[in-house]
Amino acid sequence: MTDWHRKTADYWDGKSVMITGGAGFLGSHLIDELERRSEDVNIFVPRSDEYDLRNRQEIKRALVDSNPDVVIHLAATVGGIGANRKNPGKYFYENAIMGIELIEQARQFGVEKFTILGTICSYPKHTPVPFSERDLFEGYPEETNAPYGIAKKALLTQSRAYRKQYDFNSIYLMPVNLYGPRDDFDLETSHVIPAIIRKCVEANRRGENAITAWGTGEPTREFLYVKDAADGILTATERYDESDPINLGSGIETSIQDLVEKIADLTGFEGEIEWDTSKPDGQPRRKLDTSQAKERFDWEATTSFEDGLERTIEWFEKSFEK
Repeated sequence: MTDWHRKTADYWDGKSVMITGGAGFLGSHLIDELERRSEDVNIFVPRSDEYDLRNRQEIKRALVDSNPDVVIHLAATVGGIGANRKNPGKYFYENAIMGIELIEQARQFGVEKFTILGTICSYPKHTPVPFSERDLFEGYPEETNAPYGIAKKALLTQSRAYRKQYDFNSIYLMPVNLYGPRDDFDLETSHVIPAIIRKCVEANRRGENAITAWGTGEPTREFLYVKDAADGILTATERYDESDPINLGSGIETSIQDLVEKIADLTGFEGEIEWDTSKPDGQPRRKLDTSQAKERFDWEATTSFEDGLERTIEWFEKSFEK
């Protein structure tokens, strides 16, 4: 057993943990992993139909009801490029007000550890590749992501300010694009991997000979399997106690064209891929420098991209049949 694991093996035992967004895609996997790590942890998920986390009084009520030692803030109002273009004001306001009030009320309540999930959409549009955390404030984000990204980046400033003034122990993590079982496969709101999986599977079932993908296919992205993300978030919460932002990623960069072709191959779709170049490409490249996660709390992703895609496709195909 490593020194890290000696230090954190029983971290969660006896703790109460409030997980905002715990009913969502990432949250469900995070809870699975947390329950695997401890049989003596109390998990509280403030569901949106019971607690409106945009409202200060509702946040206070959630804190009283859960009495958490740790808060992990996953909840966000977010979607793909199309949803971002339709809802810039909504995405800015709801993400900013929810995060700012949660952190302030948690500080007043005496929460001992607060883990904030930021976003790589906060990075400047033309950040040098691979994205290093030190470049986060060196320019304006890609336009379609900017309202969401800036709202989330404000929480990093808050985290640093609160540590300096109040000695409030919060950390700020930036996972790259996530994918995996239980993802959002709604074509109106989904990101590229679930959207293309669905299009390929449905085309196969319907006997269609073409699918449409957005943009030119030229931009690159990095993707992180959701179970690796859950592992990274919990490991950071256990081991990391500073306010410097930390990237969580796989370190593997792939073009959208290569991604779409790989999904087509894995799903057995043999038709044409038509590119709708009237749709925006978004940020030109995304690849993270993930060295800080390794150096600061000894974490790195372990799932290969092909294995992760195969598991995701298998899950969707089984769900599609139901």
